Amino acid sequence: MIKIKAIIKGEDDIPPLSKLFEYDTSSEKIFFNGLKIIQTRLSQNLRININETLMLFCGLITQQLREGKSNLEIADSLSRMLTPDKVMIGVPESIRMISFEASIDDKPSKTISLVKPISIRNYILTNETKK
Repeated sequence: MIKIKAIIKGEDDIPPLSKLFEYDTSSEKIFFNGLKIIQTRLSQNLRININETLMLFCGLITQQLREGKSNLEIADSLSRMLTPDKVMIGVPESIRMISFEASIDDKPSKTISLVKPISIRNYILTNETKK
């Protein structure tokens, strides 16, 4: 059984988002097939959207919790999983802080939190015109 609640906070002008991923034992295959599709898109150098990004994060959390990894190890893996060139424009800015509350296979619930899981370089847009 997979039950993961994600609470996402983006930039100040983006309202918070909450998403629940819940699959019982009989429907886990749907979840893992969806992950395969997302991984295929990434291997073809296609960018993924925010929903696919969250599902990919949940897949890694599920896998690593089942392997007995610590929250710190999982958070480290999540923060190195994606780069801005793998996601659509606006996804890194929409996921500035994220918290996952995960219950996997009837084990005690664990909370994993990340700040800036998809690191972006600081940039400034200017309104300079060439002369």
